[in-house]
Amino acid sequence: MSTSIPTVSATLLRAWLHDGQEVALLDVREAGQFGEGHPFFAVSLPYSRLELEVARLVPRRTTRTVLLDAGDGVAERAAARLHRLGYTALHVLAGGAAAWAVAGYTLFKGVNVPSKTFGEQVEQVLGTPHMSAQEFHARRIAGEPLVLLDGRTFEEHRKMTVPGAVSVPNGELAWRWRSLVPDPATPVIIHCAGRTRSLIGAQILRNLGLPNPVFALENGTQGWSLAGLELERGSGRQSQGEPNVHPADVAAAARDAAAAGAPVLSVAQAQAWLDDERRTTFVLDVREAEEFARGTLAGARHAPGGQLLQATDLYVGVRGSRVLVLDHEAVRAPVIAAWLRRLGYAAATVEHGVHAPLRVSGPVAPRLVPLPQVGAQALADWVSEHHPHLFDLQSSLAYRRQHAAGAAWTLRPRLPVDAAPGRDDGRRPVLLLATDARLASLAAVDLRELGWQDVRWTHVDSWLAAGLPTASTSAHPPDAAAIDHLFFVHDRHEGNLDAARRYLQWETGLLAQCDADELATFRLPPRH
Repeated sequence: MSTSIPTVSATLLRAWLHDGQEVALLDVREAGQFGEGHPFFAVSLPYSRLELEVARLVPRRTTRTVLLDAGDGVAERAAARLHRLGYTALHVLAGGAAAWAVAGYTLFKGVNVPSKTFGEQVEQVLGTPHMSAQEFHARRIAGEPLVLLDGRTFEEHRKMTVPGAVSVPNGELAWRWRSLVPDPATPVIIHCAGRTRSLIGAQILRNLGLPNPVFALENGTQGWSLAGLELERGSGRQSQGEPNVHPADVAAAARDAAAAGAPVLSVAQAQAWLDDERRTTFVLDVREAEEFARGTLAGARHAPGGQLLQATDLYVGVRGSRVLVLDHEAVRAPVIAAWLRRLGYAAATVEHGVHAPLRVSGPVAPRLVPLPQVGAQALADWVSEHHPHLFDLQSSLAYRRQHAAGAAWTLRPRLPVDAAPGRDDGRRPVLLLATDARLASLAAVDLRELGWQDVRWTHVDSWLAAGLPTASTSAHPPDAAAIDHLFFVHDRHEGNLDAARRYLQWETGLLAQCDADELATFRLPPRH
């Protein structure tokens, strides 16, 4: 790792984040570390998955890119990996996350912080009406007609929802509302698990000019539980089938996009975006997964619209980049493009949507060196013969529940400490236990650089199938070492009301933590 990567100070990095040019701030710590505190515009890209995800988040390899760690050298290791992949404008934040705080800048807890802060800003600026769980429950008991829509994914809805809700992800609302609302007078209430998707979903419908009263259910399923009401589990209610495209909805979506400054590009204009080697353009199909699977524009990525607004940093890793939003009916894409514009992204749609004759260069998949695998049938004999070092790459909580007896839990960034070979260990085999061959292959790169010569892997399930001994350790790794898990949001959906209260306090407190420059990224019209 002889590559010399320049460092930048926190002050310079902050200036870069607000200079109007493209920049990617990649936090290469693990998910738990990221969630405990990171800069507002940081994008989580754990070193454990670095090569697997970087081309999706930062597709243009000349993008100005800054890597952030815990001041422990992981950013330098990550930079060396990215340099080998062809990234040429790499920098490391000197001193890591701690230096950001020392410079007087806020480290934000949680995930998807810009999108969630935006939801709070929407309520404050646009005055999105809300209805409490108690009021909704009382009105329904009184027999009032109400339409309750769950703006989350169907998987989340099925896990738990407010009784009677129909699953309609926010990205589908503009297209499906007409088939779910019986008349212009019935109130429509949108809920999620907390606040963001309730607020954005309600405001999507309000911006489209829905004649009905539209409300966000205050604090979502967590507010419902905190009100002492029971959630429903296992619901199968969802809006299915392809609705007819109503001309009024096409017109309303176009008006919303125009009001937000999200243009409709011609094919030539969109291709010019894609061919501009100085700018990054993400091409995102915002339709449902089944539609995407049936066919899309070659090179486009799937980003269901509601989730794209809820967690934009999971899909777009470059601040100042462009986003081309696609559908096939000219309703969903204009609405999502409008809200991306309000979030601060240079978003647009294109004529003909997914059927536009565009040339899109998709992200290049990493070339991973195949790692020898020991299958279940041969595993017991191989372990007995070779007595390998066992390293378990499962999540920390999965390791606590069950792991191979004698296996040490580790993660890729921890390998220099956890797997430093002794004098005679270099020739002894290492067996990685994992649930993903790709993650094992990435860890093997680091192990070989540490001096291990024979590295193999087996699936965790293969160890169980081979009948080899297992162990459980409820307190190991300890919480402080379980850097892949974010504990502060743990159990908020499992009946832990204190955890739900803490989470809602976190959401409603985001705006107060932001500085003027961070909030200035949002582009909301003044409240009328």
